[in-house]
Amino acid sequence: MLKKLRVLFAVVMGAVITFYFLDFAGLTTGWPNLARIQFVPALLAGSFGIVLILLVATLLFGRIYCSVICPMGIFQDVVAWIAKRINRKKHYRYTREKRVLRYGVLGIVVLAFLLGATVLLSLLDPYSAFGRMGVNVFRPVYLAVNNLLAWVFNSFGNYTFYHTDIYVLSMASLFIGLLTFCGIGWLAWKYGRTWCNTVCPVGTLLGFLSRYSFGRIRIEADACVSCGLCERQCKAGCIDSKAKKVDQSRCVDCYNCLSVCHKHSIKYGLGWKKGRKTPEKPVDTSKRQFVATVGALSLLLPNKVLAQGKAVVKANKSWQREHPLSPPGSQSAEHLLKHCTACHLCVTKCPSRVLKPAFMDYGLGGMMQPKMDFGHGFCNFDCTVCSEVCPNGALLPLTKEEKHKLQMGRVVFVRENCIVNTDETSCGACSEHCPTQAVTMIPYKNGLTIPSVNPDICVGCGGCEYVCPVRPFRAIYIEGNPVYQEAKPFQEAEKKEVILDDFGF
Repeated sequence: MLKKLRVLFAVVMGAVITFYFLDFAGLTTGWPNLARIQFVPALLAGSFGIVLILLVATLLFGRIYCSVICPMGIFQDVVAWIAKRINRKKHYRYTREKRVLRYGVLGIVVLAFLLGATVLLSLLDPYSAFGRMGVNVFRPVYLAVNNLLAWVFNSFGNYTFYHTDIYVLSMASLFIGLLTFCGIGWLAWKYGRTWCNTVCPVGTLLGFLSRYSFGRIRIEADACVSCGLCERQCKAGCIDSKAKKVDQSRCVDCYNCLSVCHKHSIKYGLGWKKGRKTPEKPVDTSKRQFVATVGALSLLLPNKVLAQGKAVVKANKSWQREHPLSPPGSQSAEHLLKHCTACHLCVTKCPSRVLKPAFMDYGLGGMMQPKMDFGHGFCNFDCTVCSEVCPNGALLPLTKEEKHKLQMGRVVFVRENCIVNTDETSCGACSEHCPTQAVTMIPYKNGLTIPSVNPDICVGCGGCEYVCPVRPFRAIYIEGNPVYQEAKPFQEAEKKEVILDDFGF
């Protein structure tokens, strides 16, 4: 019964959170809390109530978070299930705990974070790693299937499905997503939950608490005949059937072992039993490691050092952006680096596709974190989606009114590249796309007008940069603000009454 409940909850949670990353039609707009119940995002966002609930649940029932809430754990279970369906003779065996590796990885991740490097936490956080797989690996496949269905349905006059573009966010994010998928997928295929019990920092932390959990898997020594059936079913490799003991720190509460024991000698029960602890002496060492880790985790807000379809016209002057533009709600690039784990949820939810994973724009510590890239879109003046879905507190919620006054960057005009200057031809696309009139057209020569910019009222949306036809260096671009400012108020141009003829032209 416990196994069936676990499978039911895991399937529902896995399907829902995966679809949350894949959805491109806005069907999951009201689901942001799905990501906020994940351990690391809740910790970084300061949602200590959720963190406390997860810790208490672990002390009461064991690692149920790893079993039915963590999407990476559910992904590994799916891979292991497929592996067993292909090879019916596949089984697992008990392996000794790699304690030095487990606590070593956790300690290095925490220490690196305290020193200002979030890249290790971003790479190893199970939720964020799953997010990168979902956005960079699963989503293109999902979009391809959608386009195939759209082609089939549309050919019969049914427009339930519609075609959407399939695109790669960046080669670096695709590579890391594929590497994560192949690496963790291979480990799950061969060894079950090895990644959870050796590398995953969340698994290590919750595993320590699980040693002392009130609810646990027990082997009744008097009834056990050491047949090994439970050990062969244990994907965590934590059941030693010969010694008749279970390593509670590595048990992920899958309950697969309960249904295979013919003697009913292995059970899930509540309460602590004397003499049933794992008889290894290094408990005192791990206790000291745990106290140090909890102390470090309580200080997870360190100060950091911030690292730094149109006609195409050839540019004459090159330029380089000094500061990348972090997404709305980040307050500053430094704030983003402190809290973001690069789950790419904001990237996949951005309706205008202006958010892209950065490579070295923020430095090594900000690899894969989101930045604004105006090559394929710009930040809509009224849009606050990214700030609403962020589970980590890296992007703080914004209202539309706050967004209208937020200056993410300042407009820069490169006169030498403008086609009005180089080709003496009319344009003005940048001015037409500016929502604050930070770009206006002024008289030039021969009846032409040329852009004039007012950086003080610019909000840095990038509409002007996006539409500029000059390549590779546009004639107008946005220079990012390392710390976001408040744009000065702008006055809307007076609306002129236009008399239309009978045809509405």
